[in-house]
Amino acid sequence: MKEIKLIQNDPYLEPFSNKIRYRIDNAEKKEKEIAGEKTLVDFANAHLFYGLHKTENGYFYKDWLPNANEVYLIGNFSDWKPIEKYKLTKEEFGNFSLQISNKILSHNDIYKLHVVWNGGSGDRLPAYAKRVIQDDDTKIFNAQVWSPKSKYIFKNKAPKKHGNAIVYEAHIGMSSEEGKVSNFKEFRKNILPHIAKSGYNVLQLMAIQEHPYYGSFGYHVANFYAVSSRFGTPEDLKRLVDEAHKLGLQVIMDIVHSHAVRNVAEGISEYDGSDYQFFHEGEKGLHPAWDSRCFNYGKNEVLHFLLSNCKFWIEEYGFDGFRFDGVTSMLYKNHGLETDFTSYEQYFNENQDEQAITYLMLANKLIHEIKYNAITLAEEMSGMPGIATGLEYGGYGFDYRLAMGVPDFWIKLIKEYKDEDWNVGEIFHQLTNKRDDEKVISYAESHDQALVGDKTIIMRLADKDIYDFMSLENISLKVERAMALHKIIRLLTISTAGNGYLNFMGNEFAHPEWIDFPRVGNNWSYHYARRQWNLLENKMLVYHYLGKFDNDMVNVMKKYDILDTEKPFAIVQHTADQVLIFKRGDLLFIFNISPSKSYEDYGFEIDKGKYKIVLNSDSGKYIGHERINEKLIYETQEINDTNYLRLYIPNRVGIVFEKIS
Repeated sequence: MKEIKLIQNDPYLEPFSNKIRYRIDNAEKKEKEIAGEKTLVDFANAHLFYGLHKTENGYFYKDWLPNANEVYLIGNFSDWKPIEKYKLTKEEFGNFSLQISNKILSHNDIYKLHVVWNGGSGDRLPAYAKRVIQDDDTKIFNAQVWSPKSKYIFKNKAPKKHGNAIVYEAHIGMSSEEGKVSNFKEFRKNILPHIAKSGYNVLQLMAIQEHPYYGSFGYHVANFYAVSSRFGTPEDLKRLVDEAHKLGLQVIMDIVHSHAVRNVAEGISEYDGSDYQFFHEGEKGLHPAWDSRCFNYGKNEVLHFLLSNCKFWIEEYGFDGFRFDGVTSMLYKNHGLETDFTSYEQYFNENQDEQAITYLMLANKLIHEIKYNAITLAEEMSGMPGIATGLEYGGYGFDYRLAMGVPDFWIKLIKEYKDEDWNVGEIFHQLTNKRDDEKVISYAESHDQALVGDKTIIMRLADKDIYDFMSLENISLKVERAMALHKIIRLLTISTAGNGYLNFMGNEFAHPEWIDFPRVGNNWSYHYARRQWNLLENKMLVYHYLGKFDNDMVNVMKKYDILDTEKPFAIVQHTADQVLIFKRGDLLFIFNISPSKSYEDYGFEIDKGKYKIVLNSDSGKYIGHERINEKLIYETQEINDTNYLRLYIPNRVGIVFEKIS
């Protein structure tokens, strides 16, 4: 029997080898079952024949509604009533279809379905609708015919896959300085150049799939094939992706296949009158924490819907991959709620949703078959072995897992420990603690840490001083501390990252306020659902210099391919001194996080040679205290056949050296 490399790499998995083999076999069997003699790429074509499609004679509509008795197309052409003329023909296997004349429907027209089942009826938005719009007055959502005469033609090839993914997480709607919902055009013109200039090489777009409630951050999806119309048209999104490619950015999107909004009028819940068409029946089909519907991954029709959805976004819009949201919720029957994952037994028992695991393995295989250089990220916090390990090794096939424990660790450290009690050994362990066979995306903070009710790192460090003491003319001691630690935390996180790094829009310059979408509780205000880019541009404010540091930090990491090199190797982890020194690739990283102790002539063993500074958080360029001579070349000294480097290391500093000879 062929050895599984996942187990070879981790002998502690050997007791669970049968379960691991079972999962591999499950995925292979399911692929053969649904694809037959063809491939997954051939199978994932539901969007090509379901939904509304332009034909020579008008439009053709087809849908799968197995519990329905009658289905009607309704719109202005029928006075929004079900009439016989627009009744769909019932076919086998729960399918319905209708040929529609050019005189009935045309570009921009709105329409819906009216579905009749035993005991009831109701209007529905088509499951495969590619555009859904909301009426400004009635607030009702309708499907819209989208068939422009001039479709967008992509001009630029996607860049090659980056070995060191440096991800910029962005939300289109809140990307403007103004208190409004921004759009694809504004983002493309105003924000895209900033992202590319700042050194990031992967753009992650949130909230692309249509969602009825803006404040859900795009995670309560109703229309899986529709671009959120509040941000613009499909053509607008295509141009954004195309121009990002031109700038050297790969573009991925948040895809939500872990659950769906419960809304019946806007989504696919009770689509054909039953509660089990796409979802589990009864309580099992309801997510207890998210007030949403849980997919039944055991149904081939659901796999058809979701796998085709992956293919659709790649081929229609040119996306280079996905961040899969809520993977932990998919993996476990209890959705991973109120569970501390402390032993391997918790990954291989009766609590796993094996059908969801099969889906994730198939989705990753499909995505990489469609686009060999695609990127897939798993938002997964349980530490499931194999999540970010290749399918060929016995894993689930994600390229990266988000290191969700890292921001939690920073929050705990800032909240619960005095500066002088920060333990450099524990910091290094927490930042480098990952499975050797997987890549992870590390981050100090993402959108999760910026939401109202939580705090960004700068808010935790500077507290209320962010409102009065961020000017160069009036920097408080608390803000000085906040600036120093903000730079150190980010440099520590990226330099120890397990092959990838992520930043949320605005956090690169320490955006001072949280995110709060318009809602009843804030009187429907957009004040906190925006980004204050003027703070970055104002050279009289510290935000400008924190942004400059982030820019230089990212570009140094890229220049030396640090995230694509071996793991960091610790040289010094001195708890009492609060000094951490480690090597990675061609660079030497030195941190002194002590709030008060600076060290003259601090010696440590290192490879013989000469070293120069390539990044210094204490530089005047970043409003540091300029205590280090950055022009010096530092050379090792040999003592008793051992080479030492002796340095002045001031307090609260992060320094990066390059070995030049």
